[in-house]
Amino acid sequence: MSPAEISAPKSNRKTLVLPLLIIAIGSGWLLTTLGLVPGLNWIWVLGLAIIGLLSFAVSGLDKSTVVIGPFFLIASCLSVLRQTGRLSLDVEVPILVIVIGVLLLIARSKSIPFPEWMVLDPENKPAE
Repeated sequence: MSPAEISAPKSNRKTLVLPLLIIAIGSGWLLTTLGLVPGLNWIWVLGLAIIGLLSFAVSGLDKSTVVIGPFFLIASCLSVLRQTGRLSLDVEVPILVIVIGVLLLIARSKSIPFPEWMVLDPENKPAE
């Protein structure tokens, strides 16, 4: 390794998590304070959404992120609907159960690659 490689920090998408989460929470808080959106638990709602988005940003598209990303994004949207009185918890939870089942079925597609952490052989197949 050259001295330039040692001293220059690698660009790492994982370092996006904290700054983006802080920006999202601050934005939601500001919108509520200005009265532009109803009072919501922004830390919860935006935290769910950021987790969903960052799963794709950090890992790309694979069998795990095709489940995790959309699930957390949908959970965030349903949480907004529940907190604004448009949806009850009794409806939200069964919807989330259905969503996770559908996403797990989608993840079984052979066209969606396995995550890197699961691949042990070069043919892009998980270890048995």
